[in-house]
Amino acid sequence: MNSMQKVWICGASGRVGTKMTEQLNGSNVELLLTDVDDVDITDPKAVMDFANINRPHYIVNCAGVTDVNVCEQNMELAFKINALGARNLSVAARMGKARMIHISTDDIFDGESTKPYTEFDTPNPQTIYGKSKLAGENFVKEFCNRHIIVRSSWIFGDGSGYVSQILKEIAEGKTIYAAEDQTGVPTGASDLASKIIYLMKSASDGIYHVTGQGHCTRYEFAKEIVRLSGHETKVIPVPANQDKLTAMRPTYSVLDNLMLRMSQIELLPDWRVMLEQYMTERKN
Repeated sequence: MNSMQKVWICGASGRVGTKMTEQLNGSNVELLLTDVDDVDITDPKAVMDFANINRPHYIVNCAGVTDVNVCEQNMELAFKINALGARNLSVAARMGKARMIHISTDDIFDGESTKPYTEFDTPNPQTIYGKSKLAGENFVKEFCNRHIIVRSSWIFGDGSGYVSQILKEIAEGKTIYAAEDQTGVPTGASDLASKIIYLMKSASDGIYHVTGQGHCTRYEFAKEIVRLSGHETKVIPVPANQDKLTAMRPTYSVLDNLMLRMSQIELLPDWRVMLEQYMTERKN
């Protein structure tokens, strides 16, 4: 990047936003870090005012309602933040000639495939969360000509998330019930953040699937978390509808990182490697 370009990260205190902030700190950029208390992305005027005053070169949208149950219970909130928020940021990016970086999800697919979804497969979300995230993607494509959409899956890192919930249950001495019929790819927030920064600076516009390599069921994921924690907690495989942490997620949501491969961009490590690294950092 050229000297002192400005990067506006919305949702800067989330799992990915935090890691992007850490990795960009000290580099030759000026960081503009906001959360809902600073700039409400559902307010078009607030977004435009902030963009006009600060003139960012990049707008990174890490903000969103990611709790699937909350989205189901409050459809209006989900679409307001995940869809209209993305629209407002995209309009501001276009008006200010900034590049828009939008974080999306595997939940835009229906989970009925038997092979990994590529960037060229047609989305068919089944939940309000997935539908609102797809609407956000569509707004980005419609309103901002310079954009990168990054779809990832099963993101783990500090803060709320599946790994944190499993570790909480381990600490409380609970038996863990994990879906044996949900398959996806766990992805470390730190590695994802570094790849987003690379794409932001160096990649062509478009949609990219960015996940760890390999895949597993929620049950296998939970067992590996328990193993790395050093505890003897029991993990029991159950149908997805009995896994209170992930009941509404797609049955199969493995993302194929096809665009990264075709663009000759290095892939993220295997999910087990990223998980072990994260668990080691937590212990330290």
